[in-house]
Amino acid sequence: MNVSGGEFAVSDLLKLDVGASDLTGGIAADLRRIFCVAFWRGLVALGFALGDVAAVAAGIQAVGVDFAIDRKKGAAELVLVVIQTLTGGERAQWRRVSSGGVGVLISPPVSAGLFEGTKAYRREDGGGIFLFRPHENAIRMQIGAQRLCMPSPSINQFLDAVKHTALSNKRWIPPPGKGSLYIRPLLIGSGPVLGLAPASEYTFLVYASPVGNYFKEGTAPLSLYVEDEFHRATRGGAGGVKSITNYAPVLKAISRARDKGFSDVLYLDSVNKRNVEEVSSCNVFMLKGNVLSTPATHGTILEGVTRKSIMEIARDLGYQVEECSIPIEELIDADEVFCTGTAVGVAPVGSITYKGNRIEYKMSTQLVSWKLYSRLVGIQRGIVEDNKGWVVKID
Repeated sequence: MNVSGGEFAVSDLLKLDVGASDLTGGIAADLRRIFCVAFWRGLVALGFALGDVAAVAAGIQAVGVDFAIDRKKGAAELVLVVIQTLTGGERAQWRRVSSGGVGVLISPPVSAGLFEGTKAYRREDGGGIFLFRPHENAIRMQIGAQRLCMPSPSINQFLDAVKHTALSNKRWIPPPGKGSLYIRPLLIGSGPVLGLAPASEYTFLVYASPVGNYFKEGTAPLSLYVEDEFHRATRGGAGGVKSITNYAPVLKAISRARDKGFSDVLYLDSVNKRNVEEVSSCNVFMLKGNVLSTPATHGTILEGVTRKSIMEIARDLGYQVEECSIPIEELIDADEVFCTGTAVGVAPVGSITYKGNRIEYKMSTQLVSWKLYSRLVGIQRGIVEDNKGWVVKID
């Protein structure tokens, strides 16, 4: 197979033989469903999700991937290629390591990493496949890459990779209203470096998986635990970009909260330990009267795409929207609290627990968060006119 990257060509593919016995555990359990390798200008858009390899193999014709299965032997042959970018140019390079008899692709130690999240979805009218504001994700990755001294794909390169991955995996996009295809662009430093320095080489890839509700509660109100020991980000750090370093540190706090029965953790600022910042993976809003407030982004809070969209929708609906410091006491006294994010959508908060005190918020079908969410989803599904150019059709 010869794959043209526009500026150069790649003709060698790495073949991985995965036996049926290997598909039951370890790394292979995470590689049971590999269903897309879409090449884009010398980089690779890679999609995978959990599932049965035999079911996936049937009928898949993705861009740039050979996927064959011998049902009698129960073995799958996966043909993959990883293209990595150099700081001063581009070239193809292979990485292979065996673990427990399973062939996998692996890159050298990661020196830096950024990721993004967007979704591809269908509409009720069957009018194609759509993305929501993917340009915002591309811009945010560029901003993050600049902060972490990483080269980044151009906006057009980013969009091409996301579109190719979505289209190559369109059979996995759930029906309207049943879910979406979550798309995860990832930019990592993959060149070998032992000292504290930018990597000599970087890899950009995109993977995807069909998803439903993010929280196990589904559409039920969230119960948040206010964390006053651990912090998500600090001033002068990288909390304002979607760096991988912002997420691993919150795992301990999330684990402790979930062991106590909470949905997620609400973090306070690291200086005063009083002002509200973010939930682990989403932004937070509070409503008091006709004023909708969300914490201002001063380098410690990620500027979410859904956050930005909800603010614009709220203004259109006549609400006064403020970005400001929100002391935890004001949040406790709010009429309504909700979270926003690509993964969570718009999720109402039913309760917040702070220093042992549980504050509950009234739930009803008249919540402002539901009104805002309905407008957002209406735009995405074509029910409400998209006069902002947010929705991008890709097929």
